[in-house]
Amino acid sequence: MEFLKKHIAIILELGKVRITFFVAFSTSVGYLFHSGKFEPALIFCVIGVFLLSCGSSAINHYQERFSDAKMERTKGRPIPSGRISGRYAIIVSVSFVVIGLGIIYFSSNVAALILGVVALIWYNVIYTPLKKKYALAVVPGSVIGAIPPMIGWVASGGYVFDKEILALAFFFFIWQIPHFWLLLMIHSKDYEKAGFPTLTKIFNDIQLGRITFVWIAALATSCLLIPFLSFSSSIYSMIMMFILGAWLLWNTKSILSKYLERLIFRKAFLRINFYVLAVVVIISLDKIIF
Repeated sequence: MEFLKKHIAIILELGKVRITFFVAFSTSVGYLFHSGKFEPALIFCVIGVFLLSCGSSAINHYQERFSDAKMERTKGRPIPSGRISGRYAIIVSVSFVVIGLGIIYFSSNVAALILGVVALIWYNVIYTPLKKKYALAVVPGSVIGAIPPMIGWVASGGYVFDKEILALAFFFFIWQIPHFWLLLMIHSKDYEKAGFPTLTKIFNDIQLGRITFVWIAALATSCLLIPFLSFSSSIYSMIMMFILGAWLLWNTKSILSKYLERLIFRKAFLRINFYVLAVVVIISLDKIIF
């Protein structure tokens, strides 16, 4: 029994479930944004995306096993810590991917399947190798965050280029950039030790703080496009999004300070993630209630 618990814990760690859970959640937001109702297809689509995302994350564990071993934050992960072999990680990841894609296809449609494959390729084939060479790889890499809500949208019968889902996808795309840059500033020494090209070698902390705040402001602004381009959105959701945006800017302005500490970056990191979570909850409730 203890053996089984340990392996389940390892598999969950390989799948980065805390991250993939939010990926699945953003898929449900895209689905509800189009359909406005809970239905069995939504549940299967979310499960499929969750498993696919777990598989992609497990592949990433294998791809970055050597650099992970050099960083304090990641050296305890399953492969670099020696708890499992790389071969075992590949078996787990392929299983996740195949089952996830199968569920997406049989519960949704070909468009959702194609988007799932694109997300997998973009993350593991394009972004992961790219970030080892370029400090600004996070910008094209942020496309990955925009795809899950689009999968939910097309799975519920929407068109991939509808303006409503493009606005939502753009919001998730913008969020990824300050999210990753703040994470970089928190763990910059670790990334440098592992040999990743980092923005801290190009800009100082003050400059990075200012650039990141511009992206945070862009995030708060892009949020307003969602109700603006969706004719079914209520005035209440628009007001709440405006208030949330003002709250975010006010509570992250400390990164413009000349005296920066890692704690300031960490607080800003937590606040933008809370902000995004609050926005997607408002979007979902707006579609269900109104």
